[in-house]
Amino acid sequence: MLHRTLAAAAAVIVPFAFPQKIISLVGDAWTVSNPELNVSVPAHLPSQAHLDLYANQVIGDPYYGLNDFNLRWVAWSNWTYTSAPIVGLSSNASSTWLQFDGLDTFTSIEFCGQHVASTNNQFRQYWFDVSSILSSCPAEEDRVLSINFGSAPKIANAIANEPGQETWPDGVQIQFEFLNRWFIRKEQSDFGWDWGPAFAPAGPWKPAYVVQLEKEQMQVRNTLVDIYRQGQLPLTIPDQSQPWIINASMDYYGDLPRDAELRYTLIDMKNNTIYRGELTDVNSTESIITGQTMIPNGAVDLWWPNGMGEQNLYYIAIEVMSPSNRSIASVSKRVGFRTIVLNEYPISDAQLAQGIAAGNNWHFEINGHEFYAKGSNFIPPDAFWPRVTPERIDTLFDSVVEGNQNMLRVWSSGAYSPDYMYDSADVRGILLWSEFEFGDALYPVNPEFLANIADEARYQVRRVNHHPSLALWAGGNELENLELDLVNESAPKEYPKYLKQYETVFLDTLLPAVFENTRSISYTPSSTSNGWQSLNFSNPIPIVERYNNLTPGYIYGETDFYNYDPSVLYNDSAYPVGRFSNEFGYHSMPSIQSWRSQISEADLDFNSSTVMLRDHHPPAEGLNTSNFANASIGQAQMTEAVELWYPTPNKTDSVANFSAWCHATQIFQADLYVSEIRFYRRGSGLPERQLGSLYWQLEDIWVAPSWAGIEYDGRWKILHYAAKDAYQPIVISPYYDMATGNLSAWVTSDLWDPASGTAKFQWFNWEGNRLPINTSSSVDFNIGAINSTKVLQTFTGVILGDYNPENVVLRMQVGAEGKLPNTNSTRTFLHESWFHPTALRSANLVDPGLTLEYSESTKNFTVTAKTGVAAWVWLDYPAGAVVAFDSNGFWLGADCSREIGYKVKSDSTDGKWLEGVTVQSLYNQTLPY
Repeated sequence: MLHRTLAAAAAVIVPFAFPQKIISLVGDAWTVSNPELNVSVPAHLPSQAHLDLYANQVIGDPYYGLNDFNLRWVAWSNWTYTSAPIVGLSSNASSTWLQFDGLDTFTSIEFCGQHVASTNNQFRQYWFDVSSILSSCPAEEDRVLSINFGSAPKIANAIANEPGQETWPDGVQIQFEFLNRWFIRKEQSDFGWDWGPAFAPAGPWKPAYVVQLEKEQMQVRNTLVDIYRQGQLPLTIPDQSQPWIINASMDYYGDLPRDAELRYTLIDMKNNTIYRGELTDVNSTESIITGQTMIPNGAVDLWWPNGMGEQNLYYIAIEVMSPSNRSIASVSKRVGFRTIVLNEYPISDAQLAQGIAAGNNWHFEINGHEFYAKGSNFIPPDAFWPRVTPERIDTLFDSVVEGNQNMLRVWSSGAYSPDYMYDSADVRGILLWSEFEFGDALYPVNPEFLANIADEARYQVRRVNHHPSLALWAGGNELENLELDLVNESAPKEYPKYLKQYETVFLDTLLPAVFENTRSISYTPSSTSNGWQSLNFSNPIPIVERYNNLTPGYIYGETDFYNYDPSVLYNDSAYPVGRFSNEFGYHSMPSIQSWRSQISEADLDFNSSTVMLRDHHPPAEGLNTSNFANASIGQAQMTEAVELWYPTPNKTDSVANFSAWCHATQIFQADLYVSEIRFYRRGSGLPERQLGSLYWQLEDIWVAPSWAGIEYDGRWKILHYAAKDAYQPIVISPYYDMATGNLSAWVTSDLWDPASGTAKFQWFNWEGNRLPINTSSSVDFNIGAINSTKVLQTFTGVILGDYNPENVVLRMQVGAEGKLPNTNSTRTFLHESWFHPTALRSANLVDPGLTLEYSESTKNFTVTAKTGVAAWVWLDYPAGAVVAFDSNGFWLGADCSREIGYKVKSDSTDGKWLEGVTVQSLYNQTLPY
């Protein structure tokens, strides 16, 4: 039964008091030691050995210089965390428990000098009854907790060398600096990746507690809240007219009274409304109690992603009640009401009639609406998770929203996202496509491993399911499109064996962990894949994957794309055609400001050993400081890209030249990503009906060459600004075939209603003079919902005539009237793009005469190009601050100005960064100073 009342906002959450004693072990009352190395220093929980050793000056900054190589001895060593005596424990409690929310990774735990348990999974929560141990440990000074962490690389190698251990065909398992990562349940990127270091840290990386209970007391250790439409199943299209079902489930230890009941309080903070009622169909076991209720359709407001509506959020408190109406336990979660579905159904007859190519869908639908997913891929923001804070994630996610993104793919092979990350996404409307931590490898299928990952998956699914930002569970990264394909190439006769192993892990084990715990979230075994071939919930495993069972001419599934031949820029024929793009990219260098924070001044050179050895692309097995050959490949690719497309930096000052090269690689990266984003977004109106673009990658884990658009400290590369522009709701984009001279322009819209407007075209030379080239100067258009339309079609070989193609540029502008989703008011959308028919390295660039002014009254910068067209205008600023400009990395016509605001994300300069802001354009790349 549901009761609705009104309440003052200050009274919406009623605290519940329970008599169980919880002693947090978080804090500084710890030491970390290794007797063999004669090391014993103060430590913290949560932490990892590298962090505590650094805090005590045993080691230097792990991120500085080549310390990712020099500190390998830390990873090869065991480390013991020992607490001070734990005070305040009662000897008369009915039971005493140790609860660990995260131990990284292999441990032997002792309490009061007695062995408690061993653990072997970084991603699981552990709880142990230590009542009998405590009863034999009366002296308070003996109540010490000791956790010995084994060396993960050593243990991984030992497991790999066990007799009869599983092996895989040559070239299938992707190795990094430390080997054999797939045998253990630890953050896979801790063993290295092509964008990050290999520290393989160890330690108590999440909070821990001592919990004491009396009879008929329980401790809730994890909670599932599943909100879905009545009748909904995962991967199915829900009926939006149906009421909401709230299924709540608590994982507990302790003593649950017989016939315990559940009741709930649902609080609408915006409208100061409270719903109260009892959960029905209550069931309990020795470890779980579950119940559900119905919320009428229309009683709550929907949660929408960024740009599609409001992020309406509610608080729900679930309370366990004894038969005598005594409160036993309670949890409170912030939730949202939405449906999010991955639609992989076959293309329907209605879609075929619309001109959509046959095959299957592969897109997301929110609250019954298909939408265009715009975003990027999230990697671990630090090699050491204990130093990642909610504030840091909030700042990063503010940049996501400012960048016009609505979805992040939270890449597997890192760590499962903390709740505060989902909390941040809930508030900002960022959908998080989440993945189990498996990637670029096949995994063992022995019973112990499968049982371990099943427990891991159930815990993680239940922990985060209540967050409306959770968009999907994927089994892992690059499994079907890479690992299985590599098996087929390397050992085709063994393909059935390894396909069965793959399905044992990602269908038989992980899928039930999702579908048995949630009806609201879809699951796919792999990113990337061709989707499912059939879906039948009468079968124990309802998904049958399509793999390569493809019909010629049909379009299936999602795509990723990497091509390190830089001539791929602007080459539309090279980009894959699919329903959704989940990865694509090219690496670039970070800024000189970021480099200076982690390497010495002497190493500020494009080909210095430190810079080269921070370039881990492509990955090298057992990469070490003598492996320059592999490190130089990535540097050579970036160099080739700059030399092919842009004026080559050649400054007399070596550090200035290094900075110019770093900047130039960022220009190529941004140019390429914009080219692909435009291509994929245009596909929303083509037969592929492409509905998603997530580039690789959002942010950096440290300072190094990478695919990131945001550097380690939060500074935006050119890429993040360029993607922000390309992800505007309505954009105009050029498409050019250099071989044929075919030039077209398209307007693309991701609005949910039709829009109309005018496209304008103006040709100039680099001096900024208007050229009378025969192209329509103005074209009116109408564009459908989530669609694209062509507004220009011509051939440069015809229209340019006697004009030198190295001295012409085309400005394309669009103004359109339309409505943002879930709004009633019409607004004007403006966008501009520039086209040049030749590579900019051969363009007749002139000094655009850029000037920069700052207004104290408006707190805005004004950039003016006085004497020519300015390509890739860039506002730079000194170290010590992180600033996001409203726009940057743009083009500016001659005798034109742009006013630019900014947001300060951090500042240790007391505002003095303003005095160091400079402006440049591509023209400055050619100057010798």
